[in-house]
Amino acid sequence: MTKYIIKRLLIGVVTIWALITITFVLIRIMPGSPFEAENLSESAIEQLEDAYGLNEPMWKQYVLYMENLMHGNLGISYTKNVTVNTLIARGFPYTLSVGLISIVVSAAIGIPMGIWMASTKKLAVKNTLLGIATLGVSVPGFVTAILLMMAFGVWIPLFPIVGLMSAASYVLPVAAQSFGQVTSIARLMKTTYSEAVQMDYVIMARAKGLKKSEIIFRHVLKNALIPVVTYLGPAIAFLITGSFVVESIFSIPGIGREFTNAISNRDYTNTFPICRTIE
Repeated sequence: MTKYIIKRLLIGVVTIWALITITFVLIRIMPGSPFEAENLSESAIEQLEDAYGLNEPMWKQYVLYMENLMHGNLGISYTKNVTVNTLIARGFPYTLSVGLISIVVSAAIGIPMGIWMASTKKLAVKNTLLGIATLGVSVPGFVTAILLMMAFGVWIPLFPIVGLMSAASYVLPVAAQSFGQVTSIARLMKTTYSEAVQMDYVIMARAKGLKKSEIIFRHVLKNALIPVVTYLGPAIAFLITGSFVVESIFSIPGIGREFTNAISNRDYTNTFPICRTIE
């Protein structure tokens, strides 16, 4: 068991290192400079890049970046002139709140929906639920967010569409972020529930005369929920780390929007201290 845990931890460390390295290389081979959006002259841009060390060889930037990263220093945002740690501290509470609500809503709706699909005898109801589930996994998240914004924020203005100023402001972002997860959980729950009710121990429980509710809660759900709980792990990580699309569309000041803005502005983190005075 100890060897397995150590092995999994090592695999996790290597995976994180690979993701950091790939991201570092890709963002820096993008054409352009973080300072081009400031309408500066070529000489001024060169001075800024020299001051921040961006004209150094990429391998040297990478070594210093990893060294700073190991000390918890994520660098400075070139466009906002604050540390990346500060940006994360500002945006993470918004991302966390939307993500936690979304995963609760996804599980609370998706699990009963999957059970309903698996247990209903009405063909029309089953086909309708299957159609919704198929639609949820087929429609991109940004399309869902835009449709919800237009329908309930513009045509029928029931909810705010910008920021998170009140409880009502959470409705549309959470709905947009949860829709795909709800349908995925429902489809998975339908499959696992259908398989669980056909197991021998369920047939034995029925033969013993146990109540239907007791069979479902004590035997069927106990095993049918295992794959769903496994699926919720990555889903929680995805929702809490931020949905780029939803936060950008609804102007939520979370870390997802900061990621998008950083890529658009080529605002890769500062890996060098300013070592010269810019005249």
